[in-house]
Amino acid sequence: MKKKYWLLLSTVFAIMLVLAACSEDEDNSSETTGEKPGTEETTKTEGGAATTEAPTLSDEVTNDGDAIEGGTLKFALASDSPFSGVLLTELYENGYDADLLDFMSNSIFDVDGDFLITDEGIAKLDVDADNNKVKITIQHDVKWSDGTPLTADDIIYSYEIIGHPDYTGIRYDGDFQNIIGAAEYKAGTADTISGIKKIDDKTVEISMTKVSPAIYSGGDGLWGSAAPKHQLKDIPVKDLISSDPVRKNPITLGPFKLDKLVDGESIQYVRNEHYWKGVPKLEKIVLQVVPNSSVGEALRTGQYDLTSTYPTTQYDGVKDLKNLTVLARPEKAYTYIGFKVGKWDATKGVNVTNPDAKMNDQKLRQAIAYAIDVEQVGERFYQGLRTRATSLIPPAFSSFHDKTLAGYNYDPEKAKALLDEAGYKDVDGDGIREDKNGEKFSINFAAMSGTDTDEAIIEYYRQNWKDVGLDVQLTTGRLIEFNSFYDKVKADDPEIDMFQAAWGTGDNPSPLGLYGEAAAFNYSRYVTPELQDLLAAIDSKEAIDPANRVAAFRAWEEYMFEQATTVPIYFRTEIIPVNKRIKNYSVNWANTTEWHEVEVVAEDPIK
Repeated sequence: MKKKYWLLLSTVFAIMLVLAACSEDEDNSSETTGEKPGTEETTKTEGGAATTEAPTLSDEVTNDGDAIEGGTLKFALASDSPFSGVLLTELYENGYDADLLDFMSNSIFDVDGDFLITDEGIAKLDVDADNNKVKITIQHDVKWSDGTPLTADDIIYSYEIIGHPDYTGIRYDGDFQNIIGAAEYKAGTADTISGIKKIDDKTVEISMTKVSPAIYSGGDGLWGSAAPKHQLKDIPVKDLISSDPVRKNPITLGPFKLDKLVDGESIQYVRNEHYWKGVPKLEKIVLQVVPNSSVGEALRTGQYDLTSTYPTTQYDGVKDLKNLTVLARPEKAYTYIGFKVGKWDATKGVNVTNPDAKMNDQKLRQAIAYAIDVEQVGERFYQGLRTRATSLIPPAFSSFHDKTLAGYNYDPEKAKALLDEAGYKDVDGDGIREDKNGEKFSINFAAMSGTDTDEAIIEYYRQNWKDVGLDVQLTTGRLIEFNSFYDKVKADDPEIDMFQAAWGTGDNPSPLGLYGEAAAFNYSRYVTPELQDLLAAIDSKEAIDPANRVAAFRAWEEYMFEQATTVPIYFRTEIIPVNKRIKNYSVNWANTTEWHEVEVVAEDPIK
């Protein structure tokens, strides 16, 4: 199959809606397996779907004309912030850097339309579930962009970076600890990860405490990239993130390699002549940061061919342009509201829930969820391309997304009743509720800065909450810039009681890496024994039976709905404007055009 990238579980992807500006956000709510995204009418349901009809958009385009030799593709990285430029898969932490890495991916696996590992990538995966082992075999004579052969040592080195005692990144989590010997290596009591064995120069065997169906989606601790050991091995792990091989001259397995870089602003890529699938048809790709508010105009005037993400609120501005074709697909992500109910214990590497946290009141959280009119926002601002999310598994995962879940529909009267039951009442008659002790009560809400539309949406939600008697104030008094926002969220800033963000799930629907006790991404910091049992059931041996796993997902979803520590807000359709000088382009998850295949029919983008 054709697919641009392999991103294991991941990263925080900020939303284009109220808070965001990141590359991979949420999904739409298409419920029909096999439908092209955006083709079916979305009707009003008890789960809170929008009432508008989504536009009919294809997921592929073919343009007339003969392809020219070479050419330079112009790519806009839609962002209101400079990119951080961490160009190593093991270390990057945000969607902007994921976009930068997309052109020079070090992925070793390929996946199919259901995001399951196939045998068509650089490496194939053999699973021995009975003995809790997997074998990774390099299938081709693959070379790094400097001509050095890829070996088993490079695959192992990725694990050694993530598991190293000095590694402070986000990928050492409960999943990774499933690898035998990972914990000892992390603690510094072992020099190697005992469960990882080099069989020969092309083969690695990994022993795990368990092997579950999540292994085929990159779960159970399996890592989907290689790291160039010959370039990185002499750099201390603690210094990698600031090193030139990570920031300025990374070596790649992907179709393109870095040629020129202006920190935070632009990158020029050139062909990787050693690319294992053949020399790319394009000669260069030039990526530049473009503010979200300017992306539409830049595409209209032919300054760029493609963009990393396009605001759905601006769909009307591009849908009728003659130089563009607007494609669409469901995103593997969802927007959510999270409630801070604990802290991250960095020493122990676990989340710790505080029973006395301000937001540790189940009915208060449920009331906040029922109070927001997501349906109106979807209709007024997103032309039916956004619908209320009813679950924490995006519809793109058709095998596990449960469309029968109702979620939190807009019901202000129910919100008021829940607040009354919880003891939050308007004691002094000013329209704003006091806390259970009759004291002034306000909630600090963190949201990311974006366009004027985003600010309007956030203010609309604040009014929704005020309508049910809740005083919700913005953390810092304003929307927060992307990088600062996540710095505060990750640090459990005491000024944040609740926040709105988004998760890009990557190809693995398993929620362990986002909601587990050892998951650094568990930003709500909610942990209970019951939750851990439910997460374990999803990735258990019993869940190898698909029906069993579907039931386990359902049980976890119902529990999360009741607890309401993370409330899904939006599923969304991603729209992708494509300049008509690109010959063929598909965004279908099962048949995505890869970068080495892209070719153009003119020297410059069509205006």
